[in-house]
Amino acid sequence: MKIVVIGGTGLIGTKLVNNLRQLGHEVVAASPRSGVNTITGEGLADALKGAQVVVDVANSPSFEDKAAMEFFETAGHNLLTAEAAAGVGHHVALSVVGTDRLLEGGYFRAKMAQEKLIKDSKIPYTILRATQFFEFLSSITSLSSIANLSSDGQTVHSSPALVQPVAADDVAAALTDIAVGAPVNGTVEVAGPEKFRLDELICRLLSANQDTRQVITDIHARYSGVELNDHSLTPGDKPRIGTTKFDQWLGHQAKAA
Repeated sequence: MKIVVIGGTGLIGTKLVNNLRQLGHEVVAASPRSGVNTITGEGLADALKGAQVVVDVANSPSFEDKAAMEFFETAGHNLLTAEAAAGVGHHVALSVVGTDRLLEGGYFRAKMAQEKLIKDSKIPYTILRATQFFEFLSSITSLSSIANLSSDGQTVHSSPALVQPVAADDVAAALTDIAVGAPVNGTVEVAGPEKFRLDELICRLLSANQDTRQVITDIHARYSGVELNDHSLTPGDKPRIGTTKFDQWLGHQAKAA
């Protein structure tokens, strides 16, 4: 089966491409660096020729509200139009757990717009919503950028809301199963096996990185512009649960370093 992975050279895309190739599928790792650009449309038609499945794991290069909306709307429209012309039978997209509960944030409004385009198209689809990746939490600098955590150099303010982060390997495994399966014409969720308070998780990350900053628990601290509660970033009933625990992942990171 020919499967095109949009964003196939990124964190999740690389793992997904490897998984699918190991299963014997013909896989195209599509990205601007390989000559496939969903914003301009360059290379899309050629890449999709003969494809049965397209998996879109590409992310906006900017989390700024307007830029993210323009990216997901333009890329989504161009990709779905090209898929319809090519006769693609299954569109798979990676989204975020809690998107519909976080619409105060511009990035999540953009992800919701992407999901709506998919649902309104005539192409059979499956949307996988994932919780936050451990990899995005690998450094407090990255976390601060993504979560809009405030820091004055000595302290970090963080919400105590529950989170259930997941390893990128587990997200790629879920996408692999979805890509080779039948469309569900609906949404599936994947999360890690453990729940944490976000502020406590940040404390553990700081400690692992030998960072001496103090975490200040702040119920008003925002994540991508949104105040959180215990349901904001956690999955609903019966999500797919990954197998990688946080301490296991930390150990792997230490060995890799």
